[in-house]
Amino acid sequence: MAHDPLALAIMALLGLVIGSFLNVLIYRLPIMIEQSWQDAPDKPGLNLAFPGSHCPACRHPIAWYDKLPLVSYAWLRGRCRHCEAAISWQYPVIELLSAGLFVWSALSHSSWAQALAWAGFAVALLALAVIDARTTWLPDAITQPLTWGGLVAAAFGCTPVLLTDALAGAVVGYLCLWSIYWLFLLVTGKEGMGHGDFKLLAALGAWFGWQQLLALVLIASVSGLLAALVLLWRRQLPENRQIAFGPFLALAGGWLLFLGPPEFLTL
Repeated sequence: MAHDPLALAIMALLGLVIGSFLNVLIYRLPIMIEQSWQDAPDKPGLNLAFPGSHCPACRHPIAWYDKLPLVSYAWLRGRCRHCEAAISWQYPVIELLSAGLFVWSALSHSSWAQALAWAGFAVALLALAVIDARTTWLPDAITQPLTWGGLVAAAFGCTPVLLTDALAGAVVGYLCLWSIYWLFLLVTGKEGMGHGDFKLLAALGAWFGWQQLLALVLIASVSGLLAALVLLWRRQLPENRQIAFGPFLALAGGWLLFLGPPEFLTL
């Protein structure tokens, strides 16, 4: 695929479309989770398809020609067509990143199956990192399919990981952070991380195998510590002294995806 311009163009367009969907997912999924906690069965809820896209400022429905990835944002100069409220820069950035990830995957893999599998993995990490950074949630609706996707990809040879190693990676990855969570809770009486972190590490273990769990945890922990120190220095650390760990697990997954695992950390 690396030398096929048509394949690269298809992957870029597919990435833009997926990126547009990711923006909907990032915005609506946390709201859908909150709605699921409320006892209001007669009240129509938000989902990924309903209601249609609209401006959050003036509530005017957005026409299809104003939802074209990247193009509409540039044409409208980052403003709503009706009320001229600013459109978040997140939308074109996510679309561009998604397209870049799909093109990178096409350049890095020889088959469509491998390229699509790893592109899907990468954009799922992107969505999880943004959602967790904004809400401190890692939704099961993404982490669980990501885990199963890693196992299926291993079973069909779309990853270099044996199915047994992928299964061990998912189980050990989950139990690793689960054990740390309960040990911290027993010692301090406080929760040190969310349950979504267990599931995300399980997903990463399914994609990279149990041999890379040490590298994943170490990269995520060191980068998270450095980020916390920077926030502390800038006096922006939350009062509870806790920050979301999911973005750093996603960063560790991206590190292994783009740079490969450090050899000295591979089990």
